[in-house]
Amino acid sequence: MSRTALRVDAVLVQAVIAGALSFAHLHDLAAAAGQDGWKAWAYPVSVDLLLVAAWRRLRSDGPSRLAWCWFLIALVASLGANVATAGLLDLSNVPAWLRILVAAWPALAFMGGTLLVHSPAARTSTPETPAAPEPASAPEAEPEPVPAAEPDPAPVDTADETPALPPADPAPAPAVAVPAALVDHARKVAADHETRTGARIDTDTLRARLGVPPHMADAIAAQLA
Repeated sequence: MSRTALRVDAVLVQAVIAGALSFAHLHDLAAAAGQDGWKAWAYPVSVDLLLVAAWRRLRSDGPSRLAWCWFLIALVASLGANVATAGLLDLSNVPAWLRILVAAWPALAFMGGTLLVHSPAARTSTPETPAAPEPASAPEAEPEPVPAAEPDPAPVDTADETPALPPADPAPAPAVAVPAALVDHARKVAADHETRTGARIDTDTLRARLGVPPHMADAIAAQLA
């Protein structure tokens, strides 16, 4: 027989012995507290089942306050029965508070088992949100063909075809009111110029001699003509 088989068998034997002793102690304590007959045998089964249910909840769903609470309650009940039946308690004269605890145990065990079975397990880790799929890239648009540049048309010489327009007549200058005294002075200046030079005075010379603006000089020259 291999060592592994021996080790497993030893563990099983040890578990059976410990369970039987704990079972017997719980039975003796329940019987001493007034639970006779089959009821005294049901108490150890209730305590051990609650202990196993709490331990299974801890192993399957992870640590939780609910599972640890009922595991400790069942463990204290089992250890308390073992210690109480070790000679520290007079089983022939059990105190009233212990009778109350033993009598209240069925309701307490039923509530603990129901909570362990029907309470949802607390999830310590939140499920990862699946990443959103990346949007499919749009197909690249093909570049539009560029039309070939057409050659510029040759310039057409229209100088010979289009007749030249005659120059427009200059717009008549607006009439300027010239004082009569200025006209008389201009006559004297023009006569003096003609005597000295033998030629009629031109408009520029008249304007320079009189010191008047060009449009007024033109108006005076028109009256001297």
